Amino acid sequence: MKTLRLKPGKERSLLRRHPWVFESAIARGGADSGETVRVESHEGAFLAWAAFSAESKIRARAWSFVETQRIDAAFLASVCARAVNARGLFDLQSDGVRLIHGEADGLPGLIVDRYGSGPDGVLVAQFLSAGVERWKNVIADALLEATGLTRLYERSDASGREREGLKPVTGWLRGEGATAITIREHDWQLSLDIATGHKTGFYLDQRDSRQRFAELAKHRRFRRVLNCFCYTGGFTVAALAGLKAAGALDGAELVSVDSSLPALNLARANVALNGFGGEGSGVTTEFLDANVNTVLREFVEQGRTFDAIVLDPPKFAPTVAHAERAARAYKDINRLALKILEPGGVLLTFSCSGGIGADLFHKIVASAGLDANVDGYISERLGAAPDHPMTIEFPEGEYLKGLVVVRKPA
Repeated sequence: MKTLRLKPGKERSLLRRHPWVFESAIARGGADSGETVRVESHEGAFLAWAAFSAESKIRARAWSFVETQRIDAAFLASVCARAVNARGLFDLQSDGVRLIHGEADGLPGLIVDRYGSGPDGVLVAQFLSAGVERWKNVIADALLEATGLTRLYERSDASGREREGLKPVTGWLRGEGATAITIREHDWQLSLDIATGHKTGFYLDQRDSRQRFAELAKHRRFRRVLNCFCYTGGFTVAALAGLKAAGALDGAELVSVDSSLPALNLARANVALNGFGGEGSGVTTEFLDANVNTVLREFVEQGRTFDAIVLDPPKFAPTVAHAERAARAYKDINRLALKILEPGGVLLTFSCSGGIGADLFHKIVASAGLDANVDGYISERLGAAPDHPMTIEFPEGEYLKGLVVVRKPA
């Protein structure tokens, strides 16, 4: 068994069961890509069994902190089964569910989502680290065994693979079939494509925030809603569902903006799928294929205002190194959105950037409000749905931050 010996004092994070070992912490040792290594303190004490990566700055990711544990197919099968069974602990109002969430579930670099229920369901997996890549076939079989499903589609095309020295891979890993799928979420349905959609096909992590937006739409009876970076229209459908529950569809206007025409077409289809927006419905739905910043500036110039706005942009800062540039981008869109938010209106603003912490995001939005000459109440903080967990030992798992800002009445 190959061994990594750490530098003096670099064992502290592993003693706290944090799963990462950075290149700068290693005194000596190495292995092949994805190979299991024994990680020891400078004095030679056992710390963890980990998967080695020769390319990443995260040189090793811990599998286990138990010295007697064998890292083999049986171990990986048990960890997969435990993660899948753990989802039963949460009240997940959807048949689209995150089954494995990387480090939080003891499988660093592995993301697995299930779309659909029963035997027709499909798994979509991202193998984003050298360790899970090396054990890919074993893990694929373990996932099918744990779920009782027969199909698994691979979407290992995220940028994180490049940092591990791995090439992008997509396609059916087990089984085959159509990649267009419709899932149930709360009181609505959403269509997606696991082959061409973002991430594994959809943003399941925003499930609870979409439900909260529906509740706000029902309570506040929004007349004009703006959904920026709308992707396939999840927040738009949620707002419409809330307005319908309140009997407030008639006269409502909903504008959805995204720079991807295929995503907008699916957003339009999802609105229709749920029975909204047709002739005689009383509601106006507008879909703009445009840059969000450009649209926001145009609305400011036109004096066009909204009583509910969603800002759910892509990842501006994947790491802390990108935080300064990302902060400027987040501030700009929030400043513009606050300018066109009606007094008493509601802004749901998000950051999914790991390099932007919750405190920094709050400061960015506060600075945007100052520049826009707008003050507001932060009535709620939002985060990822519980099937995308953050653990006590791995705080870096908190990546999605959201604020509900209510603009103070004039």
